[in-house]
Amino acid sequence: MVPGAAGITYPIPRLGIPSIVLADGPAGLRISPTRKDDPNTYYCTGFPVGTHLAATWNDEIIYQVGKAMGEEVKEYGVDVLLAPGINMMRNPLCGRNFEYFSEDPLLAGKTAAAIINGVESNGVGTSLKHFCANNQEINRLANDSRISQRALREIYLRNFEIAVRDSQPWTIMTSYNYLNGRYTSEDKGLLEDVLRGEFGFQGTIMTDWGGGLDAVAQVAAGNDMIQPGEEHQYQAIVDAVNSGKLSMAELDKCITRILKLIVQTPKFSGYKFSNKPDLKAHAAVTRQVASEGFVLLKNDAQALPMADGAKVALFGVGSYDFIAGGRGSGDVNKAYVVDMREGILSNGIKFDKTLDSIYMKHMEREKGRI
Repeated sequence: MVPGAAGITYPIPRLGIPSIVLADGPAGLRISPTRKDDPNTYYCTGFPVGTHLAATWNDEIIYQVGKAMGEEVKEYGVDVLLAPGINMMRNPLCGRNFEYFSEDPLLAGKTAAAIINGVESNGVGTSLKHFCANNQEINRLANDSRISQRALREIYLRNFEIAVRDSQPWTIMTSYNYLNGRYTSEDKGLLEDVLRGEFGFQGTIMTDWGGGLDAVAQVAAGNDMIQPGEEHQYQAIVDAVNSGKLSMAELDKCITRILKLIVQTPKFSGYKFSNKPDLKAHAAVTRQVASEGFVLLKNDAQALPMADGAKVALFGVGSYDFIAGGRGSGDVNKAYVVDMREGILSNGIKFDKTLDSIYMKHMEREKGRI
């Protein structure tokens, strides 16, 4: 329906229930910029990653970022943005830390609420993720986060509690990992008692793509939607209902919450999206929030602002082989990227030529080798 989107819900045309479109991600909408037999391009804005947004400590500008993201979601025909991610930066090697906001649950929760409220002001949804204790990517489908109740409450759940109470996202995505021996998507105490009962979450809960093992346990736990959905999972649910292992009442709860999600969406109301969001205006928002996210601790000897003709040394392969944003679901298909070297040179700043030459030759060798 929208090329490059992460997934859809299952339609039932005879009941007037359409598919809705779910798409990544945390730094802006991720869809394919090109389409078969279509000369147009459908680029999206690459907003600063979550860590940079949180470093602004400015909920007002973060709300504006969310509002801009949400406009692109709506005008490109998507119904739910699979973002934001707010897990704790528990491990510096997590692999998704760039998507997340902070190692502090208060900052993460407040930043997430501002993003969510901004996105959803457009009449489209978000998916707060990954609930919860998704602290590393290595072995993520089998990793068991062993956490005491106090640490869980004060750190790993507190961020979600703040975000839910301050914004009420349309959906929440469960994480891949086990939590104290049980998959989060199969944990009724976590989903029904804590998330819905204590935190007051009113929306739909979905799995991450391929998360969990037991579809019947997921439905019984109150995990409403399984993504992307496979035939053996459908059959397992039907068989469990027929055998009495899963009650119709448990299944109906999940179905009702999915239907409540669908009827909120632009797709259900027949909204005619334009495929033409205001990318120029969103670029201005991006530039503003990017500048606010830089933190200068000390400006000894007036190092900044740099004088015209200043000479600098640029270190690190990442300064030359530039990663603008993140990777995977946290990346955005952007129209262009200005790498650090090119950007600095275009502003009249000079490099240490010897060091620059070493890096440029190294990059050329590595690209040839790879």
